[in-house]
Amino acid sequence: MTTFADLPLHVSRGGAEPMAAQIARQIRDAVSAGVLGGGERLPSSRELARTLGISRTVVTTAYTQLFAEGWLEGRHGSGTYIANLPAPHLPAPPSPTGVDGTLAPIEGANGTSAPLGSALMGHRRQSGVPQLGETGQNGATEPNGATGQIELRPGIPWAKGIDPAMWRRAFRQAGNQMPSAWPDPAGLPEFRAEVTGYLRRARALVAIPEQVLITRGVASGLALLAAAVVRPGDHVGLEEPGYTSAKQVLTRAGAIVIPCQVDAHGIVVDELPSDLKLLYTTPAHQYPLGGRLPVGRRQALIAWARETGAVVVEDDYDSEFRYDVAPLPSMSAMDPEAVVYLGTTSKILTPALGVGWLVASPALVSRLAELRRELGDRVPEPVQHAVLAMLRNGDLERHVRKMRLEYARRREAVVAALGDTGFRLLGDTAGLHVALELRDADLTARVVREAGRRGIGIWPLSRYFAGPVRTHGVVIGYGSISLAQVRQAAEILRDVLQPRKPHR
Repeated sequence: MTTFADLPLHVSRGGAEPMAAQIARQIRDAVSAGVLGGGERLPSSRELARTLGISRTVVTTAYTQLFAEGWLEGRHGSGTYIANLPAPHLPAPPSPTGVDGTLAPIEGANGTSAPLGSALMGHRRQSGVPQLGETGQNGATEPNGATGQIELRPGIPWAKGIDPAMWRRAFRQAGNQMPSAWPDPAGLPEFRAEVTGYLRRARALVAIPEQVLITRGVASGLALLAAAVVRPGDHVGLEEPGYTSAKQVLTRAGAIVIPCQVDAHGIVVDELPSDLKLLYTTPAHQYPLGGRLPVGRRQALIAWARETGAVVVEDDYDSEFRYDVAPLPSMSAMDPEAVVYLGTTSKILTPALGVGWLVASPALVSRLAELRRELGDRVPEPVQHAVLAMLRNGDLERHVRKMRLEYARRREAVVAALGDTGFRLLGDTAGLHVALELRDADLTARVVREAGRRGIGIWPLSRYFAGPVRTHGVVIGYGSISLAQVRQAAEILRDVLQPRKPHR
């Protein structure tokens, strides 16, 4: 049996970082440093808790987070193990401070510690987007906004959840700022600096202001990036199924879009072509199927990008809203040179705001800022000042915490109504939508048609495929409507899927 007396686990009871986050961070660091390798058996949650003198729930929370991120794997009847990850190990992302305050830098030293080896029990194992009512891709009919009383459109947040006092306060503070003589093409310097703090807390992404470019949203950032790095005829990769607006942006840049296979976990790295100039991906919550890319695949994807010279674009569109574990660290945190990060307020607040951010190397950000100057593209300063105010006084993160609870209730209503219908729900642990997998195109068409007849507009999965449809079903967006409407729509869909037989 191997012990690791030189690798202590230290738990600080008085620090700002919760104890579960401390344990998760230290295990990540140990794996990334090669001190713990693939196949290493970890102590049970009960044993580690006893060794550290803490609650078992704390250890279970840490393990659950690491399972979700892909650092650990379980084997039935034998325990918890370090996942086999590609070598060499990349630096572990620093632990995020969650928007709900779950994670933060360690402060204080009045804690307990124990060598990890004292609790280890094992040894190394040898070994365009169509509009409502139009016909979409593959001939599927889209929901008709004229007849649908409740639109289950994905990707739209609950704008009525915005606190009016917060909104007025932000724009009142923005109104106190006089405009610049000429706007900085990269965005307000103070806003860029504040964004780095938010990303460090919420997404474990450590960056400096010179790595941040303020955008008008994800599509705006992607279009600017494509104009800078893609030439007509270049091959670019897009998840299949994937975000149709990203396909339009890349196609308009003159690129040839290559559909790239995804499975239940996200992009399939082994199937990626070697000639891609750029790859667009949604690793935290694959759009629209909802898979989360585990750390092993993230490392493999970064290695692929390094080898091929491709730019990986991480669209982090709704990662703030997870309902099983804390928000997963961003992929860009693992290698900011290989991955360009895109974030947006469109899902946090409202698409009407039109503010987002791009994080890349300082050299690329400088290049994009110069291109933006040439194009005359800019984000209005008053809007930047308003979001800056929300960040500075904590309003934005308070809003995220509130909305995570709101969306969790909607998600629960959908799962409660549809979870036992015999059809599989995909991606139901995060975001503002779920996908309901159906057996074939005919059933999908019938469900969309019958739901529409009963006043419910839903999106078929077929609209997200560029090629043959491999997964049939519908996408159910629950962000933009009230909880009562979500419950009503879910019950109607349940009845469509399991029609009640008339009484004789």
